Amino acid sequence: MKLKGKVKFVNKDKSLFFPTLRKRVDAYFKENNLPKSGNYNILTKSIILLLIYLVPFALLLAFTPGLGISLGLWFIMGIGVAGVAMSVMHDANHGAFSKSKTINYLMAHSVNLLGGSAFNWRLQHNILHHTYTNVVEMDEDIDDMVFMRFSPHTNMRFYHKLQWVYAFMFYGLLTLYWVVLKDFVQFFQFIRNGVNANSKAQNRVAFMKIVAFKVLYFFSILVAPTLLFGIPFLEVLLGFLLMHFVAGVILSTVFQLAHTVEGTSYPLPNESGVIENDWAIHQLNTTANFARKSKLLSWYVGGLNFQVEHHLFPRICHVHYPAIAEIVKETTAEYGIPYLESETLAQAIRSHVNTLHRFGRLQLPNLNEVMA
Repeated sequence: MKLKGKVKFVNKDKSLFFPTLRKRVDAYFKENNLPKSGNYNILTKSIILLLIYLVPFALLLAFTPGLGISLGLWFIMGIGVAGVAMSVMHDANHGAFSKSKTINYLMAHSVNLLGGSAFNWRLQHNILHHTYTNVVEMDEDIDDMVFMRFSPHTNMRFYHKLQWVYAFMFYGLLTLYWVVLKDFVQFFQFIRNGVNANSKAQNRVAFMKIVAFKVLYFFSILVAPTLLFGIPFLEVLLGFLLMHFVAGVILSTVFQLAHTVEGTSYPLPNESGVIENDWAIHQLNTTANFARKSKLLSWYVGGLNFQVEHHLFPRICHVHYPAIAEIVKETTAEYGIPYLESETLAQAIRSHVNTLHRFGRLQLPNLNEVMA
């Protein structure tokens, strides 16, 4: 990954699109006397999703059911893990959950209940992904992942021709990798490449917190059920793996449907590290919505099916996305900028699979031609 700051956006055409859009969105909140943060809806949702994650685990410990029911409860926990990640910690880490910094801080750390690290998430997601969306070597979400090729600018391997077949099995491994290893890999990587600019003393404290949360998480979810409640360890381990498989498939699929679909672009900076585009227009070129009219899906995925609005206004809570989406769409039409979206979840998944199929066969382009 390149050093943070090496790539910058230069708006050569001096587009007025984003200043105009921002004024219109600000006017919507002012005219309707609404805060840009969350409301009682997100609080209610957070409680429900946390209960979907925590209650099945409590039932496992209290009643130690047979393997079949036990696995069913772990499956439900996986749905809860994905829901909390998408609808609770995501907004909180963007500072959009609440007006209160303290509440945002606390809810951001709900990711630690899932085995992840809020510290690393903010660096990888808020800074790298949101700033350099679909820019290879800057956006970790599309970097060379060996088994998957999410960009035409990463290495192609012979087995990528089948990635559209095995992709969703691979997605099921990603949250497991996240909680076991990725946080540690990222922590030292972000120090080396300058994304983490904290002092050595601050990073020592941050690292100790990551380790402490990991120890507490793994003890609570893997060791305690056997040591304190007598549940066979292999049964616990099987359930744990199932939970993460379910969560991984849901989370990875939802995030990929926003960027690795037909119509999105993958720009490269020129030799001076410049992407000649307005940052906001870049977000529209690299991001897509899906199933905006599905209220149930929108509720569960925390508005991540409104990724266009989220990337343009990450500090606005997702409960407001359906309303401001119409403003965004009208303004893009006025300025002749594409507004990418799939009408349904099925269409978005099909578009993603088609893109994986294409990238599995698409040779690396001539970089001189790309940057010309």
